[in-house]
Amino acid sequence: MAPACPYFADVQPAPYLNWSAAPTKAMGVALILASLAVGCLLGSAGQGSWLFAVGHRPVVAGRPTPMVVRSNPVASASRPIIQLYPRREEALRSTLVANEPVAADFNLGKYIMAKAAAVEAALDKYVPNGLPPHPKVIFDAMRHSLLAGGKRIRPALVIAACEMVGGTQEMAMPTACALEMVHTMSLIHDDLPVMDNDDFRRGKPTCHKVYGEAIALLAGDALLAESFSLIAKETKGVPADRVLKSIANLGTLVGSEGLVGGQVMDMAYEGKGDTATLEAVEYIHIHKTAALLEAAVWNGACIGGASDQELEVLRRFAQKIGLAFQIIDDVLDATMTGEQLGKTAGKDEAVAKATYVRVVGLEQSRAIAQRLIAEAKADLAPYGAKAVPLLALADFITARTN
Repeated sequence: MAPACPYFADVQPAPYLNWSAAPTKAMGVALILASLAVGCLLGSAGQGSWLFAVGHRPVVAGRPTPMVVRSNPVASASRPIIQLYPRREEALRSTLVANEPVAADFNLGKYIMAKAAAVEAALDKYVPNGLPPHPKVIFDAMRHSLLAGGKRIRPALVIAACEMVGGTQEMAMPTACALEMVHTMSLIHDDLPVMDNDDFRRGKPTCHKVYGEAIALLAGDALLAESFSLIAKETKGVPADRVLKSIANLGTLVGSEGLVGGQVMDMAYEGKGDTATLEAVEYIHIHKTAALLEAAVWNGACIGGASDQELEVLRRFAQKIGLAFQIIDDVLDATMTGEQLGKTAGKDEAVAKATYVRVVGLEQSRAIAQRLIAEAKADLAPYGAKAVPLLALADFITARTN
């Protein structure tokens, strides 16, 4: 049995290889030889020469390398999309890395609480409780949803990525808060009757239930606009080109090539989940949900000074954990109660949404999520101990219960 996850005792990394299921001994021998070959390759390549593939641009140590990549309709010139089905030796390498105990003494709970407290204080400052002569109701509505609690996973990813590449929490904080503002905007709009029509979020009445649909819509708009302004005005000690790249990337990932595109596709399949293909569900999840986690990791690393090559590796990592995050959301919606989730449960099934659970079932959904997390963790192997917070956050995504 694989060793337990170092952060959550009840979580097991999903195994890639089931030796008892191999149809012949020849297959087992082939896999052993493949593992040895990969080990030799990794050993001779050194830390600066690892394999990664982002959309149409696979490279090893900066050089193009042949790779079988499936036709992927979701990639674009400005936002390459990961290859989700790697070759067998890559899967083997992911398993070996994911199963290694990493900094078992790292306390993720304390880490998340510390980052969440810092982010909460910054958000309280950036969105004040009124700003005369402007209408107070809009600030009240923004704060109602923005300061409603939550784990602040996206801001934590921003800070962790920034610190991993040599930046600081102070440098990353405006971007971390901006990501939480964009995320909150997406929740406010998603809860509206014209969209998902939810009455509760994080255990509280949704914004439109308290302030009405018009004010809720405007509160979301205000948070989105403020997010870009915040990065531009409040980021200190960071070269202007990094700030500009961060703003541009966030715009891409929130717009029609990212979150909005995913939301449109999600609505198109509502009531038609039984007709959805795996590719369609993948598109929805990568864009509607994974885009913001991608923005969190990529923008944090960009602000921290990551190289272009590092940013591509981290984009790949983030898209994988983002997709896993939404797959687990699908699983939780199908298995948890509203009290456990802090929002309406069972809605995906009730409106026949296109989800991984509907297309491939519960167990396969869990297995895919675990596999994605294992592969994502393997991408960060060259960073060693510096990657521990990001690795722990990746594990948390599949271990969470709400």
